[in-house]
Amino acid sequence: MSNPTPETPPERPNDTPSNEQEGTVDERIAGTPSDAKPVVNEAAGEEVPATDISLISGKTKPRKYKVDNQSFFMQRGYQVLLVLGLIAAFLLVIVYQTLFGRIEQPQQMVTIEQGQTYYGLLPQWQQQTPLFSASVAKLYIKSQVDAPLHAGIYQLPENPTIAEALQVLAQGAKAAMVKVQIIEGKTSKDLYQSLRDNDNIKKEVLIADSGDASNASIAQGLDLVGILPKSVTNSNDSIVNHNLEGWFAPDTYYYGEGTSDKQVLTDLYKRQQQALTKAWENRAPDLPYKSPYEALVMASIIEKETSVAEERPLVSAVFKNRLDKGMRMQTDPTIIYGMGSRYDGNIRRKDIDEKTSYNTYQIDGLPPTPIALPSAASIEATLHPADSEALYFVATGNGGHKFTNSLAEHNQAVKEYLSVMREKKSQTPPQ
Repeated sequence: MSNPTPETPPERPNDTPSNEQEGTVDERIAGTPSDAKPVVNEAAGEEVPATDISLISGKTKPRKYKVDNQSFFMQRGYQVLLVLGLIAAFLLVIVYQTLFGRIEQPQQMVTIEQGQTYYGLLPQWQQQTPLFSASVAKLYIKSQVDAPLHAGIYQLPENPTIAEALQVLAQGAKAAMVKVQIIEGKTSKDLYQSLRDNDNIKKEVLIADSGDASNASIAQGLDLVGILPKSVTNSNDSIVNHNLEGWFAPDTYYYGEGTSDKQVLTDLYKRQQQALTKAWENRAPDLPYKSPYEALVMASIIEKETSVAEERPLVSAVFKNRLDKGMRMQTDPTIIYGMGSRYDGNIRRKDIDEKTSYNTYQIDGLPPTPIALPSAASIEATLHPADSEALYFVATGNGGHKFTNSLAEHNQAVKEYLSVMREKKSQTPPQ
């Protein structure tokens, strides 16, 4: 056998003479015969397709779409429609949430004051309803409500939508409203008489033009006997027995003409009960009150002692300090309340010395019931007294009170008060 002749290794492509051809690629392409035939691999007996030189040409052009290609315009149209559909769906969700999204709250009475507007109610829904739009709500109000918001008390359903709330509030425009006003510090008897005197309030619990309705019959008529301590419902004192004093929130209210006294009193009770419960749950530590009712009693005393808002926490501190030390409260408004109809505008020594169920000069601790209708501010002050060691206070004669820590300081403050009053009396011209 002859030895095989070793094959000469092929040179690198860039070293072959064929790569030294003159001319540009385009020229070479142009010089390629159009009838180029496939190369035949003789060893394998297969045809190898000729290389399309245009694939490596530097002058290849991107594929162009015809401007009248229908599929192109359909594709773009679908994209536009999809975007518009998503926008429309989002807007529908906003509209739905605005008008029909619910806020979490129990069924409750809402007071609308004079001058309030529908637009002023929107922030509550905006804060509690996801995707709520004030602009959408305003457009809805403009299109659906044709009368201003009327002052009054309205009952909103549980978890209302703004559409439901507007439907309820719109009823106020169709009804004549009745004003019911009770001032802080007035008594439940004052409230009862005010309702009796109001011809536009239907009488169900109170007897018109009469004070004959007993505390017990009123408490039973309002289904409120259960809120009173046994010491009150079982008392032999006619003033104490079933007395609902303190349980009605003082304020100015508006009701539809023909509203019953039971509805009014029930509403005022619910408001006071809510204010008391909220304040009790957030009360300061180490207070001497064993129950919310005892706090209500104290709040009524604070309400009667001062009408100066800044003084309420200080008055509260004085009474707390005295109770903590086992001192009697010795507050004049309790003398007056215990006297009932016998009070003629003056407190005499015999009145101070008389032991009644309420006279805190003669009894220890708190009186058995509140002595007035306290405001929410007085309830708050009761449960958040000032940081003070004061044990006494007396009027200055010029508005407000002077607070002192010792009996000696208190006696001096009393002398100063009497001096001011004598001076004022001397300056008053004779009648």
